[in-house]
Amino acid sequence: MDNEQSQREYVGKAFTSEGMLEARRRTWLAVDDIAEAIKPGMTEPQATQLVRKMLKERGLLQGWHAICVRFGCNTMLEYGAPSKPDVVLGENDIFTLDLGPLWDGYEADSGATFVVGSDPEMLRAKTDVKVLWSRVRDVWRERALTGAGLYEFAAEEAEKLGWVFNPIMSGHRVGDFPHQYQGTLRSMDGIPSPHLWILEILIRHKTLPFGAYFEDLLT
Repeated sequence: MDNEQSQREYVGKAFTSEGMLEARRRTWLAVDDIAEAIKPGMTEPQATQLVRKMLKERGLLQGWHAICVRFGCNTMLEYGAPSKPDVVLGENDIFTLDLGPLWDGYEADSGATFVVGSDPEMLRAKTDVKVLWSRVRDVWRERALTGAGLYEFAAEEAEKLGWVFNPIMSGHRVGDFPHQYQGTLRSMDGIPSPHLWILEILIRHKTLPFGAYFEDLLT
């Protein structure tokens, strides 16, 4: 590993892969439980309050990034972009969750797409964004692509699946808090190591106003 790669992937003396995996496990359990509790008729601020309450109940008391809940047309937006206000989750609708809690000093980051009702295109988006993420993860395992190569591959595969790929959600470092490297996975010319990088995939429908999102730790 060259010096630049070492700087990107620097961790503290107490860091362990097991610690990262436990933070990830706890966060995914919370994501799934929270998604079950989000119901039609809620606004995004109401859902965000619910998320805070449920994370607190699980001992995930602090976050290293803000909770992000998106409903409907707002699912096309990247992290940090302001939501269109007053969007209410409908009976046939789509939403995304992006949670970044700390657990025992480790940064977790999990995000996924969920559908209420039976809209076929929304259900296809929910399925395909995870399919796309898995294809990119698999090519990282099999071909040892660079971060930049992974996102080039993701864009090609998104097109094959019939979606518009949005590279603005471009992956990032995680680790023992606070991680040192602030650059993106997509801009990385090295091969990402396991347990240190979040692969993010954001897609949107070609004609309808919604998108889908999935992120997880590369392991």
